[in-house]
Amino acid sequence: MTNTRNVLDTYVEEKAEICRKSCNIDSGLYNEYGVKKGLRDKDGTGVLAGLTTISDIQAYKEVEGSKVPCEGKLLYRGYSITDIVKDFVSNKRFGFEETAYLLLFGNIPDDSQLEEFKLNMSKCQTLPTNFVRDVVMKAPSKDIMNSLSKSILTLASYDDRAGDLSLPNVLRQCMMLISTFPMLAVYGYHAYNHYVRHGSFYIHRPDKSLSAAENILLMLRPDMKYTELEARVLDIALVLHMEHGGGNNSTFTTHVVTSSGSDTYAVVAAALSSLKGPKHGGANIKVVEMMNDLRENVSDIRDEQKVIQYLEKILNKEAFDKKGLIYGMGHAVYSLSDPRATIFKGFVEELAEQKERNEDFELYSTVERLAPQVIAKGRKIYKGVSANVDFYSGFVYSMLDIPLELFTPIFAMARIVGWSAHRIEELINVDKIIRPAYKAVMPEREYIPKR
Repeated sequence: MTNTRNVLDTYVEEKAEICRKSCNIDSGLYNEYGVKKGLRDKDGTGVLAGLTTISDIQAYKEVEGSKVPCEGKLLYRGYSITDIVKDFVSNKRFGFEETAYLLLFGNIPDDSQLEEFKLNMSKCQTLPTNFVRDVVMKAPSKDIMNSLSKSILTLASYDDRAGDLSLPNVLRQCMMLISTFPMLAVYGYHAYNHYVRHGSFYIHRPDKSLSAAENILLMLRPDMKYTELEARVLDIALVLHMEHGGGNNSTFTTHVVTSSGSDTYAVVAAALSSLKGPKHGGANIKVVEMMNDLRENVSDIRDEQKVIQYLEKILNKEAFDKKGLIYGMGHAVYSLSDPRATIFKGFVEELAEQKERNEDFELYSTVERLAPQVIAKGRKIYKGVSANVDFYSGFVYSMLDIPLELFTPIFAMARIVGWSAHRIEELINVDKIIRPAYKAVMPEREYIPKR
């Protein structure tokens, strides 16, 4: 087997170079034909591909006919996320369930609507008999996002109406997936931790009377214990990650696959695959790894000049992963600020105080302040640069003792709500398959038959 693999490795390494040469396209042709790489204009603005009533991102305002950067705003169904979070935090409510209701149905639920929704969601909080044993525990992987996708696709086999695209059925499927995502992800991690890392194995069933955030911590921890602050900060993280404007990669994937007439399970698995990349949902992992690398390579993290020098090395592809990116800084849409990061920071500081990680928080704050200066000095930028939500979310998850393997799945546990709302919106409003155009730039060649 080893010899076969070595031969194959040699073969594909050689052929990869041939692929690179045969697929290489002159970059000037993109400008010549007006192709917008990444479906973005040169200033980073996304190409308009659809309409939505689910959420909106505001990063600019019109001033005398010109677009001027402003402090970022994120609206869920027209309501400011800042106001939504402020209300449930000040009244000491968990916000995940009521915000999910808002995104799915378009209005803030009253008490009776919320209780009815939570009751029906709790009924969905179950998996088929022996599903954990037969599916989740089989072939466990360090990549929990892949394990999650496997479980989601397998659930289709247990659904007699998997391909039924009627609105009530799709809504049922979405509610079931929203409710079971935490179970599938956490159980997938426990299977990996036991069978691959030889740790203890335990499965805790969710408590139907608790919030999503409380249940995640309950299922994850051996003693099932957590503080109120821990649960509330995680709840806020889930709400902030729940939806983001419709133009992000995984939500666009949801629209694309939905437009083909595919079933809910396949659509969500595709969205998961899109989310897992380090340029999207996996960005907070890169932030944590970058900060760990900073600590290892900067002799005095309180010396701002040394921190600046390290950040400059990252930007010049001389440090960390040598990709030239200061992770957690900048956003495709926001310029002056990401409202999610702004909201998050205050609660992060409170949690850092409880966890006695004030020094770590100070380091994050320092990098947040210095990185935009370094980027502005070393890069030609079209808009402002500020910390995005990923900059602090990884730090929060580490303080909550959430393993690195679950960072992106936690994102998915929240974003499944937004994906569900967008899938429903696509089914209701659009009946055409999404089919963009690609311009062929190779010459036509004469085929000479083999003799």
